[in-house]
Amino acid sequence: MLIREATTEDWPAVWPFFHTIVAAGETFTYPLDLDFEQGREWWLLPAPHRTVVAVDETTGTVLGTAKMNRNQLGNGAHVAGASYMVDPAHGGHGIGRALVEDSIAWARRAGYRAIQFNAVAASNEHAVKLYESLGFTIIGTVPEAFHHPVHGYVGLHIMHLAL
Repeated sequence: MLIREATTEDWPAVWPFFHTIVAAGETFTYPLDLDFEQGREWWLLPAPHRTVVAVDETTGTVLGTAKMNRNQLGNGAHVAGASYMVDPAHGGHGIGRALVEDSIAWARRAGYRAIQFNAVAASNEHAVKLYESLGFTIIGTVPEAFHHPVHGYVGLHIMHLAL
């Protein structure tokens, strides 16, 4: 697997799983009805931010993607944020872990002092376990801040990793 900078030419390969994940409403706080163009604008970020794709080196298949950015502006710009999506057809093969590790390395190289995730659905137990295994801690939970389509109102964790 290769993790490389994403280009606009990658978007048609990302869009099917991006759309499926967002429309399911189980993990992201995005509008469920984002269209192709809106999704691209939300996900493919210009520098100094970064968007990457994880690609099967043999087939060229896009397996997952991540976007990395400043968590806040101004006096909070020293803390990074990131979001990740793995094509469900390729889950369970370490792609998410590789994307998170890549984003941590990027944040360190870019001089960030920490990474903060503002909205990790408490019901997304797989992601929470992954982030905790890489050193992130839950520093707070906003009760019932996420309306999961199956579990109802669940908390949104704020997770943090000091760099």
